[in-house]
Amino acid sequence: MNCVVIDDDKLSRKVVESYIDRTDYLTLIASYASAIEAINEIKNNDPIDLIFLDVEMPEMTGIEFLNSLNTTPQIIIISSKEQYALEAFEYDVSDYLLKPISYSRFFKAVNKVNNRFGKSGATEITPEKDEIFIKSNSTLVKLHYDDILWVEALENYVVVNTFTDKYTIHFTMKAIEDKMPSHLFSRIHRSYVVNLKKIEMIEDNAVVVTTDGGTKSIPIGKSYRERLMGDINLMTR
Repeated sequence: MNCVVIDDDKLSRKVVESYIDRTDYLTLIASYASAIEAINEIKNNDPIDLIFLDVEMPEMTGIEFLNSLNTTPQIIIISSKEQYALEAFEYDVSDYLLKPISYSRFFKAVNKVNNRFGKSGATEITPEKDEIFIKSNSTLVKLHYDDILWVEALENYVVVNTFTDKYTIHFTMKAIEDKMPSHLFSRIHRSYVVNLKKIEMIEDNAVVVTTDGGTKSIPIGKSYRERLMGDINLMTR
């Protein structure tokens, strides 16, 4: 699906742009800092299937932008406030995301859009498998994603840690990051990929994961912290 982002918040735009880049069936056509900029340029772009639209913007709000459209593509509202939700859904928007947005919540929203889009003739997404096979000696072992706690780099190998076992395989961290579903696993350090569902807490610059023998504290790399904050469902004031 071809999509655009319209948001005057630069950081929020960058987060959504990165999420789009990580989602195979989304293509970012353009990103705009204002609704007026979008109106002036969007007609020159390829057909748009999906718009990520902020509500509170100077000069023209997201709702005013919706009113200006002759034909409306799929819309996902992104906002820091809940108060516009009722009005937004009167325009049959596909979803309403509250900032800060986690990738898992983003993926749920775009998957809903894709199901709508698929019914109108687009190719629907095949349900994602929930397991992976890894080679242990001469045997292929099936691991469910939910059983994997974290993956750790070890020179030219990686160690896949589960509740009960560890599996050392000849793989790179980049290959692991590409292979594992990004809405379930996040790279939080140059040496660690963590199952987001297994994070019990985040303390200072480390995540804490519950293991069979207690807990494991895993460091968060400085360059990966912002991405992790975007991947989790974060509620702050």
